[in-house]
Amino acid sequence: MKKNILFLFFLVNFSIHAQNIDSMKGFKKISPLDFNENAIELIGKQWILEAAGNPDTKFNMMTASWGGLGWLWEKPVSFIFVRPQRYTFEFIENEEYYTLTFYEEKHRNILQQMGTKSGRDFDKMKNSGLSPIKTPNGSIAFKEAKIIIECKKLYATFLKEEDFIDKTLPEKIYPTKDFHKMYVGEILNIWIKE
Repeated sequence: MKKNILFLFFLVNFSIHAQNIDSMKGFKKISPLDFNENAIELIGKQWILEAAGNPDTKFNMMTASWGGLGWLWEKPVSFIFVRPQRYTFEFIENEEYYTLTFYEEKHRNILQQMGTKSGRDFDKMKNSGLSPIKTPNGSIAFKEAKIIIECKKLYATFLKEEDFIDKTLPEKIYPTKDFHKMYVGEILNIWIKE
């Protein structure tokens, strides 16, 4: 009986691992140090789809055009900013990992839809044209992405009005005082579409 249970355990683990490898088919893994894309162009002009949750049960994603990629605490990192009223906030708060995905221009309409409708009120996956995939760490990503960056949360804090040096920004960007929470995540994996 113990042998059967042990065999079943290994079979399930192998199956899950094999499924995760297959889900990354068509992508090439690269080192963060080999990532040569222009972060300002990617984030500010092409936009990010930030996602978190469990691909097998429940997840959410949102479009963003604020953030950064860099080096901090001897690690490659990403910086993302999420307002607490966003549905995706719950998922990023509760998960250890999040992903940033980037798309070709032909997917711009999908990014617009993901940035204007809440997952609380609308099934974002239905008719989105996106196909969810699971990374080896169990994070949610999408097959249509041209770049997938998987991050592990390291630090999080809310922006505070009193910390702004440029005092015009809070009244311009946050007239209702709904400040973003900033997350710093270690970049663990980057996959580029082959």
